[in-house]
Amino acid sequence: MRILVLGAGGIGGYFGGRLAESGKDVTFLVRNKRKASLSENGLVINSVNGNYVFSPKLITKEDSVEPYDVVLLSTKAYHLENAIEDLKPFIGEQTVIIPLLNGIAHVEKLQQAFGENKVFGGLCIIETTLDSQGEINHTSDFDQLIFGELNGEQTERAKKIESALSGTRAKIILSDNINKDMWHKYLMITVMSSVTTLMHAPIGPIRDSEDGKSYIEDMYNEVAQIMRIHQAPISNNIVNNYMKSLDNLSYHFKTSMQRDMEKGLNIEGHHIQGYMLNLAHQYHFEAPLLRSAYQHLNVYNEMLN
Repeated sequence: MRILVLGAGGIGGYFGGRLAESGKDVTFLVRNKRKASLSENGLVINSVNGNYVFSPKLITKEDSVEPYDVVLLSTKAYHLENAIEDLKPFIGEQTVIIPLLNGIAHVEKLQQAFGENKVFGGLCIIETTLDSQGEINHTSDFDQLIFGELNGEQTERAKKIESALSGTRAKIILSDNINKDMWHKYLMITVMSSVTTLMHAPIGPIRDSEDGKSYIEDMYNEVAQIMRIHQAPISNNIVNNYMKSLDNLSYHFKTSMQRDMEKGLNIEGHHIQGYMLNLAHQYHFEAPLLRSAYQHLNVYNEMLN
């Protein structure tokens, strides 16, 4: 099975690298600058689960090749429109696209561009960064990639993809309810990125501060209520589960949005917090905690631009 990974950053580079490490036929679709760097230095993964350095197969959007069987889409949300255009020449009738973006808003855009049948649900749970040398640093032992048919069916094509992606150091899982999994992660990433960016701190000091856990729980309940009003498929006990797991997070855990802000980079606030706040407005639901977090991100964007 021929696999195309769009991007060779912290997400695409890591999971694509783990697939290549296990002998899968993996190609990376990258920009010319990234191609030159990878061609000279290789793709470097520094990981608590084992390092790996290799010379990846690379293409750019100008190359002419046959369509791929599976596409792992790991771009940032603010690059989605360009990513869709870059991908079009490499998508065939039987191609399956597995997006690994945070949130939900991108699914409809991909379906409109490529057709509903070509788009799976997907998410990843991992903590990686791309350093100034272009190397991928994976600092926590969790590295899950979860995917599946959006309707939850265990189809033959889903099982074939599961088989093709198996046998790597990373945990690649076929879900029977990817829609629920995506909304659950959306809840978690919305809250965690909101509190860490608002407080300019990793999760440990926030969690351990006076009333810190109560604040986090209030944020979880507020966002979860928006999702329930929207009839998103989240579990009744999801907030309790996330609060129970809060202590398991490293004291120094940072969200990717927080890391991006620290580097002065673009962020996905509109795609994550903004989309959720629009749902709240749609149902006339007051969301003061989320609104404050989103306003902070808007100020950052104003200063960035």
